[in-house]
Amino acid sequence: MTAMTNTQATIDLAYSKVTKELEHNYGANYHILSEPVALSLLARLSKPSTVQPEISYLVRELYSYLVRDVVSREFATAMTSVATRMAATEPERGIWAGPVINTKQRAVTVNIARAGSLPSQVCFEFLNRLLEPDLVRQDHVVMARTIDSEQHVTGAHFGDSKIGGGIDDAIVLFPDPMGATGSSLVEAVNHYRQHGKPTKIIALNLIITPEYLRALKTKAPDVIVYALRLDRGASSSEILATKPGTHWDQESGLTPIQYIIPGAGGLGEIMNNSYC
Repeated sequence: MTAMTNTQATIDLAYSKVTKELEHNYGANYHILSEPVALSLLARLSKPSTVQPEISYLVRELYSYLVRDVVSREFATAMTSVATRMAATEPERGIWAGPVINTKQRAVTVNIARAGSLPSQVCFEFLNRLLEPDLVRQDHVVMARTIDSEQHVTGAHFGDSKIGGGIDDAIVLFPDPMGATGSSLVEAVNHYRQHGKPTKIIALNLIITPEYLRALKTKAPDVIVYALRLDRGASSSEILATKPGTHWDQESGLTPIQYIIPGAGGLGEIMNNSYC
């Protein structure tokens, strides 16, 4: 490898680690990307005037961005060299060397029906293109909030699942758009712990709340979160003026019946044109 390609590889590796996230005090496991293009699409998704088929288009675009970012930052890489087309006339200088995603690693994406169906499919398709396909799997679980007589969330009911094998040494992804209370994700993660020991467990969310992160911090502290937006609209103006996580116990992003505010509405309903 020439000095030039060595230098290029060093630059590429350094650049790949440069990221910009919302600053907060929740903890190192939680990444709130707050990227302007993604936030623009998410804002459009949140509008009452946005209906199908644009809803599915926006969800697909947002998760295409999100899974790409997660894989770039959380999956293992390997150094490689590639003789480009220029190598025919420039045998030494026509070789690019640098870090790429290691294709020989296991990944499982979990469809938490129903809001997670399209996000998980987007992740599954992307992973199949990037990794060796026989190392990629998509599982399916059916879950629902449990509520009391006053519509307050009391937990999550695990209905059924189709899990295609173990998760030892795999990166397990949970692409679920709305991270509201965290009850569903905690229940799903606990269920998956019975199937092996993964390398990492990563949640991919469009919008999350302080309550969601608090639930994970308490009940599933090893879960890594990547989200596009943090909503804490039920907090006081004084709390909203502080850095997120500074007064975590006083922050809230939920209505009395545990819907995210400002949020985007129930994505499970609007994505499927089903309001019951």
